[in-house]
Amino acid sequence: MYEEIKKALVEELGSQAYRTTSYKQSNVPVSVSARHVHLQPEHVEKLFGRGYTLKKYRDISQPGQYACEEKVTIAGLKGSIENVRILGPTRKETQVEVSRTDSRTLGVTPPVRRSGDISNSAPIRLIGPKGTVRLTEGCIIADRHIHMSPSEAHAFGVENLQKVSVVVEGEKGGVMNNVTIRVNERYVLDMHIDTDDANAFGLIGGEVLKIVSSSHNGGL
Repeated sequence: MYEEIKKALVEELGSQAYRTTSYKQSNVPVSVSARHVHLQPEHVEKLFGRGYTLKKYRDISQPGQYACEEKVTIAGLKGSIENVRILGPTRKETQVEVSRTDSRTLGVTPPVRRSGDISNSAPIRLIGPKGTVRLTEGCIIADRHIHMSPSEAHAFGVENLQKVSVVVEGEKGGVMNNVTIRVNERYVLDMHIDTDDANAFGLIGGEVLKIVSSSHNGGL
């Protein structure tokens, strides 16, 4: 019995050591997401005209997603920001993603949320060449997150919705906490941060960062 307990303990400690090592060696590329808009189909028509179809400008990091040629103005209680790019394809619900700095310009108070979680988020107005859309909710500040495929998540030893910390080297280096892991078969490895985080840590996009710690709170 003693030997069996000892063996189990050694295996568990070895597993923990492996996970700790894997986090310290887990390199992830980073992309900087500027303010942007996701539109539901009926809002495309309200903003750009009946029967209008969004036009692809260029692909972005995640397969099947792309920046569109079209841009809109977003407006809050205090001010507005012009030329905010739309990302495709269309979604079930319209969502506006801004930085904290943007929110002060607009005069809105969006919560930090995962993409798609817009319940009770900030109201905002979208202005296009053919019309206006007034949202009672839909404006958020996107959380820091890392896209991974299931195989990548397995290799990193993490799971969907798990929170991790990521270290940044350099003159303005530091640690980003509360980074959400997002796992999906369609995803490829990429960390997304907004422009405020990028400026705070001296990042421009394309750098490689390291996952240094994790916690299993919120994993599915």
